[in-house]
Amino acid sequence: MKAQFTALLLAFSLAAVAIPSSAWAGDAAAGAALFNANCSSCHGMSGKGDGPVGAALTPPPRNFAIGDFSFYADVNGTKGEDADLTLVITNGAMKYGGSPLMAPWPTLTAAQIVDVIAHIRSLKT
Repeated sequence: MKAQFTALLLAFSLAAVAIPSSAWAGDAAAGAALFNANCSSCHGMSGKGDGPVGAALTPPPRNFAIGDFSFYADVNGTKGEDADLTLVITNGAMKYGGSPLMAPWPTLTAAQIVDVIAHIRSLKT
């Protein structure tokens, strides 16, 4: 019984290390630099949807300080998960019924997207 418990504990420990959530794996500081370079013109430096370009957009850009997300792009019924944000960042919002003004960012690497998501998550007040 003790050996089974130890094996189970080891399996869960390895799973936690091998498959961390994006929020754990992301570097919010690196994500902030990417966000400021690529997203802030619409979403604003503070992520409140108040960037200089965003002021002219209808609908306005998402306010990440609220932390309310519209899409469940991975179609699992739960909106705003890291997988949803990854799909919207990669493919743009229009593909998921959102604004065509949220452009796709296919040039960002998977690691960079994880960092951007970590930064976006850090903006919630």
